[in-house]
Amino acid sequence: MSEAGHRIVAREIVIDSELKIRAQLAQWIADPGVDVVIVTGGTGVTPRDVTPEALAPLVTKHIPGFGELFRQVSFDEIGAATIQSRADAALCGQTYVFLLPGSTGGVRTGLEKILLPQLDHRTKPCNFVMLLPRIRSEQPS
Repeated sequence: MSEAGHRIVAREIVIDSELKIRAQLAQWIADPGVDVVIVTGGTGVTPRDVTPEALAPLVTKHIPGFGELFRQVSFDEIGAATIQSRADAALCGQTYVFLLPGSTGGVRTGLEKILLPQLDHRTKPCNFVMLLPRIRSEQPS
């Protein structure tokens, strides 16, 4: 992310606890200096994979296309095993939150093929960055 020109303002390892993950996410979402949160891990189907559940109460708008696209791109790399991923994304207040798998390959796929292009203001025809001013200024009706 730094190589792409992004400033990393925080990084934290949180144990597999829905409440602790939610508390950390809520802290970052409330911070006006944080535009994007990228979480790695906890998106599988085992009992300790609770990251999507931790995020759910904080969601303002779900971004289903992210998880759908992640699994489509991932399918080309790992086949049907991608069905086990619950990669997801949402707008939480004025902060984007993206949930990626914990595997190195999954993180690389999500960053290189989806997030880095969408977090680049030069990506056409549109990107997440260009929407931030509207997200910050428009009030829900």
